[in-house]
Amino acid sequence: MENFIVSARKYRPQDFKSVVGQYSITTTLKNSIKTKQLAHAYLFCGPRGVGKTTCARIFAKTINCSNPASDFEACNECESCIAFNENRSYNIHELDAASNNSVEDIRNLIEQVRIPPQIGTHSVYIIDEVHMLSSQAFNAFLKTLEEPPEYAIFVLATTEKHKILPTILSRCQIFDFNRIKIEDTVEYLAYVAEQEDIEADKDALNIIAQKADGAMRDALSFFDQIVSFSGKKITYKQTIENLNVLDYDYYFKLTDFILENNISQSLLIFDEILNNGFDGNHFISGLSSHFRDLMVCKDPVTVQLLEVGSNIKEKYKKQAGKTDVNFLLKALDISNQTDLAYKGSKNKRLLVELALMKMCNISVESKKKTESVSSEKKADDKKEDLSVTQEKKTEYKKELTKTTSNHRRISINGAINKKNTSNTENKKSDEPETTIRDTSSAVSIKDAWNELIEKFNKQVRMYNALKAGNLTVIDKNTVEFTVINKSLEQKLAEIKPRIVNFLRNKTGNKNLEFKYKLANDTKSGEQNFIYTDRDKYKYLVNKNPNLEELKRNFDLDF
Repeated sequence: MENFIVSARKYRPQDFKSVVGQYSITTTLKNSIKTKQLAHAYLFCGPRGVGKTTCARIFAKTINCSNPASDFEACNECESCIAFNENRSYNIHELDAASNNSVEDIRNLIEQVRIPPQIGTHSVYIIDEVHMLSSQAFNAFLKTLEEPPEYAIFVLATTEKHKILPTILSRCQIFDFNRIKIEDTVEYLAYVAEQEDIEADKDALNIIAQKADGAMRDALSFFDQIVSFSGKKITYKQTIENLNVLDYDYYFKLTDFILENNISQSLLIFDEILNNGFDGNHFISGLSSHFRDLMVCKDPVTVQLLEVGSNIKEKYKKQAGKTDVNFLLKALDISNQTDLAYKGSKNKRLLVELALMKMCNISVESKKKTESVSSEKKADDKKEDLSVTQEKKTEYKKELTKTTSNHRRISINGAINKKNTSNTENKKSDEPETTIRDTSSAVSIKDAWNELIEKFNKQVRMYNALKAGNLTVIDKNTVEFTVINKSLEQKLAEIKPRIVNFLRNKTGNKNLEFKYKLANDTKSGEQNFIYTDRDKYKYLVNKNPNLEELKRNFDLDF
């Protein structure tokens, strides 16, 4: 009977170009061999099954090759390469630190380092799971690691870099290995299947790659397991049954029922999943991943983040077209909170069922909210129409009032003119005169101005000053106010924007401009109005200059 060799050993890479998913690291190692810039210590760290020990062996084999190829790969023909391939090379020494982690084991290694290589140029010491060494063993290893013989090279491999002493890290060149991408794993599994004359569905290989979680060794182990179960033909259904993976169809059907607000069918599907032997935590975690995949399908830019087969990808695109982003965000939040609370829950089944009920209710709440917003919008539109109608009626009444007032004004003015003609003497009014030239808007502007004055009723000085001044309508877009003194002129300059906005809003004339000017002083024959404390003080100082000296001596203020 022919001895069976597992695929992880049989298809273990023998040169740099056959290493999967670590191109940057293999290129760096080949360039260091090409330029002969070899460090005395390397640290390979990363997840399990990504090629750390494999790259260390290939590196040790290549630097001892006596006839490397043009691309600096090992020739596999020289004595050193043949000895390596037959696992009898004395230039490569491997130590498992998980079981040899004492000071005595490191002392034996140090003694072995003193022996130079018999074939080749370098002795390479590969220490796997180096983080398992004790603190005393690390300290005993430090001096040799820092200053080894020129022919000795140490390659340390670990999955937990954070457990290694900083003094060890500082003496090594560190290479971080990445998880192998799903597409790279699928491609390599397809190559292995072709070599073994096995027919495999691409979706089945994709499931194996996802289950392996970036580890090629695990993927090859799963591959052997499926081959033992199904023979020379690997199908998607056989793969999910053997690897205990929940079928995508469950999630697609469940999402459809959730979108339809069908709580009963959603709970029945969950019950079927539990009866098939799946754990509730595994189910809710897979549902979160399903909603995440639907989310990335909403945008063509992020579709590339979907790590599934082409057939299943089309299903995701189709269902993503029926789902709303807000629904997916809320469903993701519910499933994530359920996943976090699952371990601490006493009634785990009820926790998941409650989450499914909440998800089914998302669409109902969204529908109610949409209907509410729609009804509110209709009500607002109706109110707006009523408001517009009321405004039109008000404007019509104002125009009618203006016309009536103007007619009355004209008749009253005529009567006053006749009366003034018959009288022999004209009397001047003691009140400030407000000249209005634009009869079409005179009443409106005057009313607005009077209303403005009333707003300053709590500011007595400003109120009296505005009452005492004259407002003149120059034309339909310009009004001018006569300021009684310079102090008021300064104050008016500060509040002018407020006055303009007020008058424009009240009159409905957005082009209305407000100007002001200073009234004639005493030199022109009219007395300047004494208004503020400063004006009163200046007036008294003019009459009695000694007041200025009194103010200065006693440091007074007015």
